[in-house]
Amino acid sequence: MKVIAFAASNSRNSINKKLVQHAANLLKSQVVETAEIEILDLNDYDAPIFSVDTESESGIPDSATAFFKKLESCDAILVSYAEHNGLYSAVWKSLFDWMSRIDRKVFHDKPMVVLATSPGGGGAANVLRIANDSASHFGANIQASLSVPSFNDNFDVESGELSNAELAAQLLTALEKLKTD
Repeated sequence: MKVIAFAASNSRNSINKKLVQHAANLLKSQVVETAEIEILDLNDYDAPIFSVDTESESGIPDSATAFFKKLESCDAILVSYAEHNGLYSAVWKSLFDWMSRIDRKVFHDKPMVVLATSPGGGGAANVLRIANDSASHFGANIQASLSVPSFNDNFDVESGELSNAELAAQLLTALEKLKTD
């Protein structure tokens, strides 16, 4: 099983990157030991802000095509969404918009586990709701989702793991939904 994992953030110190890295490690160590996991960094897929004018003048950026092909090449997707003012981060929204110009089925009907976290008690639940509500329109097959509230209270940065036992169990249950027979 090949899994593409990424945080929908371009912050070098993103808490969503920490969460998705932990989830990827957990998936490989406890769920599908044979999984081949590739963690993508949105900073490696820089593209101009989506614009129909830019598209007509320059076409679709190579970086958007490359990310799209990465998603196409895998068997499952693991993503952790950053929430900026209740919505997707600008970097993810723009890259997503570019990819949707290649094919509306950005996620290629792949099984997905979607996560989100924030420093506050809301746990980026708003952006997670938006992702869950719109995903099927873009070829996503969401198997499970999990919001992690109050990241700094529930995640041990030193160990790189969730410190809240209940959330850790919920994450493991979510990841098990990616297991194929």
